[in-house]
Amino acid sequence: MTAGDSFGRLDDDDYPAYTMGRAAAMVGTTQGFLRALGEARLITPLRSDGGHRRYSRYQLRIAARARELVDQGTPIDAACRIIILEDQLEEAQRINAEYRRASESPTPPASA
Repeated sequence: MTAGDSFGRLDDDDYPAYTMGRAAAMVGTTQGFLRALGEARLITPLRSDGGHRRYSRYQLRIAARARELVDQGTPIDAACRIIILEDQLEEAQRINAEYRRASESPTPPASA
């Protein structure tokens, strides 16, 4: 990998750039909380060659949302379920919007 390749990944939301300690600090939580999210299968960190967990920015956003819900008194298992349902709803809304756009597009005239 060249330096150009690694710098290009800085814009990749899914690139596992953050160690567990750094990720916990960025989210404002503990490493144990991140492990609990992994055990609940809300996020699955990738592993470095040495076996250390690595988190992406996308995973950190999910962890931050989980922390927000838990801070409001939601049990961690319920917070994980809420986040999964929110994600599914967002995806369904995106698909519906695509269908609406496709159905509103004028159809080309049939060729004779």
